[in-house]
Amino acid sequence: MKQFLLWLWLAPCAWGQTSPAISTNDPAKSPASATAPGGTPAPTDQSIIERTAQMRAACIQGRRSICGRIVQVRPDGLVVESGYTNLLRAPLTRSWLVPGKVSASRAANLLESREPDAVCVGLVLLTDVPKSRRLKPKVADYVILEGYPAGQSDYVSVGTVRRTIRQFSAELEKAVALKLQAEAAQPSGAAETK
Repeated sequence: MKQFLLWLWLAPCAWGQTSPAISTNDPAKSPASATAPGGTPAPTDQSIIERTAQMRAACIQGRRSICGRIVQVRPDGLVVESGYTNLLRAPLTRSWLVPGKVSASRAANLLESREPDAVCVGLVLLTDVPKSRRLKPKVADYVILEGYPAGQSDYVSVGTVRRTIRQFSAELEKAVALKLQAEAAQPSGAAETK
């Protein structure tokens, strides 16, 4: 994972650089002849760059305003019950973390739009939240952040009841990396673009 994130971070630096010419007369050196294990064509640098750009655009298009109460603090992020639209008021919007003693409630009959920056509704896992020396997020506090879709996660609510919830990252590049990693782990032909 760290190597993949490092590659993703360094890839834009290398885009402007040129690579040595490859002779197309020698089939052994031709990029078209490269195959991955299992006989499928190996991805080229250009196809990886294009797929990363497509995934980045999808993450930007799918970004949501996550404003809600923290239900669970996990090592990998915060489980948030989103849809508390009355948190989107000054002076609360000055910080991403709002103490639980603030009066807030979920909006009744709120539906989530498919537009970018729409208010997210329901349980979500929010990862890569900003670090703070003074404030530590705890259950019943509120968050107000922009999140980028980063796949799905399992959530155990009561006892052994498991649910699958959407996962969002507060950092665009990490959301792209998580989605690309999940896509690479899927069997061939089952790639997801959302």
